[in-house]
Parts: sequence; C-alpha cells; structure tokens
Amino acid sequence: MKMIVLAAAAAATLALAAPAVAQDAADMSFFITSAGPGDGANLGGLAGADAHCQKLAEAAGSSKMWAAYLSAEGVNAKDRIGAGPWQNINGDVIATDVANLHSDANNLNKQTALTETGATVKGRGDQPNEHDILTGSNADGTLAAGQTCGDWTSNGEGQAIVGHFDRVGIDESAPMKSWNSSHPSRGCSQENLVGTGGAGLLYCFATN
Repeated sequence: MKMIVLAAAAAATLALAAPAVAQDAADMSFFITSAGPGDGANLGGLAGADAHCQKLAEAAGSSKMWAAYLSAEGVNAKDRIGAGPWQNINGDVIATDVANLHSDANNLNKQTALTETGATVKGRGDQPNEHDILTGSNADGTLAAGQTCGDWTSNGEGQAIVGHFDRVGIDESAPMKSWNSSHPSRGCSQENLVGTGGAGLLYCFATN
C-alpha cells in the first residue's frame, strides 16, 4: 500500500512539472541546435537551416517562427532574426535587441547558450569540443563574403566563419571571444567542421 501511495505521489509530481517545461519552451526565443543536419555545412541553404531550427523548436514545444543566425550572399544574419528580446528555455535574457546582441553587453555564454531542450553544449575543454557555431558572419552580423560554404549548400570545398558560443579560444584575442565571428572552418564537410572544434551546430532565434 505504501508503495502505491508513493507511486501515485510521484506521478502527480510529474504531471504538475510537465506544464512548466512546456511553458518554458513556449517562451523560449533563442537556442543552439542540439544537433546539426549532419551533412557538414550543407544545410540546404538558408531555407533548410531555418527549417532545421523550426523542427527542433516545435519538437521542444515552441509555436514561434524561427530563423537560423546565418549570413549568405545579399543577406546579413542580423537582419534575419527579428527585433528581440531573446531568452533561452530557462528565461535568461540573451540580448534585448539586435544592437545589444552585437555588443559586448550581450549575455551569450556557455551558461546561457543552451539547446532547445535546455542542455549545455560542449565547449572548449570538454570532450568533444563543439564550440564552433556556423554563422558566415562578421562580428557586426553582416556577411563575411566567401565564408559561407557556398551559401550553406556545400559539404566539400570552401569554408565558413564560425563563432565561439563559450567565448573562449586559443588566446585572449577578440575573435577568440566572439560568439559569432571567431575564425574560418577548415572546410565544409562534417569531418572538417569537427576538426576545428565544431559539429555543424546553429544559433536559432525566434522572429516573432
């Protein structure tokens, strides 16, 4: 009888906890993808990258519209992500607006740049290191020309600019601490993205 009571209490606790998790996901407006599409920097172009963000967000319980933080020919990442503010699944505000996001005052770091499920992404010092996030962008959120793996359609030749979500690198220079513009990838294949400390992950922002 005691075990039945305990089991019922546990079930009731889980039932009460479930809506809270869903509410967090509903309010979430920023995340790092828990996985990339798996074909290196060939994301299916901007449309494919946006669809990947949308799929992961909806699976987590979001009903918002989502876009990947990526630049491409004629398109700047900063112009694709809405006006803000943006917060992670825990309610931590990442940035209040586009200008704040691209300033030193933003709150994007290893503790706040969580996945759509609330997991922490592996950074420098973890195994494996996955701190390289695809952006194809300069520090101000504009296109880094020729650094987008064929506008996110190539898994072969080329390279892409990546940022360090954990804000650390091999030295103390500004690029190594940049969330969106640290260095070019070794190439566009999954193997080359992994080889420079990445996994083909993306930043996703709610646009509404």
